[in-house]
Amino acid sequence: MGTGSLKKINLNVPVTTEQLKDVEIGDIVYLSGVVYTAREGVYKRILEDGESLPDNLAQISNANFHCSPAARQNPDGSFTIGAMTGTASFRFSKWLDQWFDVSGAKIIIGKGGMTSEDYKKYFVPHGAIYLTTVGYGTGALLGRGIKGIRDVHWFDELGIAQAMWMVEVENFGPFIADSDLQGNSLFERETAKVNAGLEKLYEGTKPPALHRFGETDDREDEVI
Repeated sequence: MGTGSLKKINLNVPVTTEQLKDVEIGDIVYLSGVVYTAREGVYKRILEDGESLPDNLAQISNANFHCSPAARQNPDGSFTIGAMTGTASFRFSKWLDQWFDVSGAKIIIGKGGMTSEDYKKYFVPHGAIYLTTVGYGTGALLGRGIKGIRDVHWFDELGIAQAMWMVEVENFGPFIADSDLQGNSLFERETAKVNAGLEKLYEGTKPPALHRFGETDDREDEVI
């Protein structure tokens, strides 16, 4: 995708799978409506402990943000969220298939996405896509799209980071579409392009001096 060709999409939450058909990997997406946070604390509570979801969750929102909001409780007992910074979603992939079933989620948002294999296995059967935050330091930028807090669930039991926050948003973003309804992955595609030229880049250089157990100079490994 060349410079200047980025497509911007505005979606109203809750979304339908039909509306997501127009989303292509690499698109810039903004959301309006209600977005909720749910990560391992909520997943364990619902999927493993058998607790019920908040009433009419899917009718209110089907966009699940993996994040820890910068929230505070005011003297009158109300809450304020100034920023929302995404966390790595691949850590929660083992719960997603069940979560899609019980929650009706159609959008998952987070910092680090998954492979196309995960997207095809978990997202595609449920007509869902993955949106990623745009690098570090965007929490305050996303905060500009927060209009209020509709509700918070399990705050006392789970705390700020793990509670389910239902946040009213407008033009909330920008997010990048990392997956589409076919299960393609933007980052996987672009990483393959980068890796294809790595051997040529290092051609003629001396191998690194490795001294610690487990270190490798195999360029196909994720960490050297």
